[in-house]
Amino acid sequence: MKRLLILEDGSVYEGEGFGSSRYQMGELVFNTGMSGYQEVLSDLSYCGQIVMMTYPMIGNYGINCDDFESLDPAVFGFVVRECCAAPSNFRSDYTLDEFLKQKDIPGISGVDTRAITRKLRNSGTMRAIMADEGADVEAIVAMLRSSELMHDQVARVSTKNAFPIPNRGKRVVLIDFGAKNGIIRELSRRNCDLTVVPYDTSAKEILAMKPDGVMLSNGPGDPKDVPVAIETIRELMGQVVIFGICLGHQLISLASGANTVKLKFGHRGCNHPVMNLANGKVEMTSQNHGYAVEEASLKDTDLVMTHQALNDKSVEGVRHSKYPIFSVQYHPEASPGPEDSNYLFDQFMELMEKEAVKR
Repeated sequence: MKRLLILEDGSVYEGEGFGSSRYQMGELVFNTGMSGYQEVLSDLSYCGQIVMMTYPMIGNYGINCDDFESLDPAVFGFVVRECCAAPSNFRSDYTLDEFLKQKDIPGISGVDTRAITRKLRNSGTMRAIMADEGADVEAIVAMLRSSELMHDQVARVSTKNAFPIPNRGKRVVLIDFGAKNGIIRELSRRNCDLTVVPYDTSAKEILAMKPDGVMLSNGPGDPKDVPVAIETIRELMGQVVIFGICLGHQLISLASGANTVKLKFGHRGCNHPVMNLANGKVEMTSQNHGYAVEEASLKDTDLVMTHQALNDKSVEGVRHSKYPIFSVQYHPEASPGPEDSNYLFDQFMELMEKEAVKR
């Protein structure tokens, strides 16, 4: 089955269709990971995006029932050079094609992902859509150019109701902006008594739960599209320990008076080097974001940069100079990727313990 990938600049790539035929316009982005496509597909931070893997063969170890970051993926499409139809792995439960059909996600293979990646690196991410062979390309390109990208991704992927994940340790409220299962896993490993709450939960409601700490999760889209969360974080500052990851990091920065900007093509993959400015060590990190905190905007805030990307020198971590608050732009829970930064969850635990002693 022939299928087209059409970009807003008029580029058309013909390939083989797999998965669903439910086409949706989305932002075309690329991920440089050599593995971990299951975690990528199920990461809710990709809501509204069509994801292209730069590694050529995808699907070779299949899809299993254990490695999902969410059970209801929000990705709008999947682009690969080669889709493996016969995976070989003892953990495989079904093929990539079967999974995408089950989740109603369209895919395309057989396109030149290297050429498309170079285009996105040079021109920036673009609106794109898949279409059947013979589609009216001119009309589709006009539609892409006149369409706006989504602004309500967080509302789409956040839990609608609060729910507990009981344990005997520190009481932590996890604000769900599109949280990966890996974050819940790492907090549960440390015996945290978790309550997961919707993105628009008020500071008053959160403080009424008497948490030892608040975790701000990852999530999709522009952080400025979630003003209710920015205000909530402002009200929580100085009241409780806060740890932010990815979107949570950006929201902490905005709540502190800093600014965020859209990157040309973002950071997506599990091989991004980051410098820990406190000890000079380099950590390999897993990343997935299209926005970053503007370094110059930190100058007149109480935030101090703690981590920096080595590829483009962007801000990768901050801490508050007055309150027990810190955050990172990357994913210390990995999934997929290296676990170099897993220690940050231990720092969160230590900070909650330290603050508990003060009280």
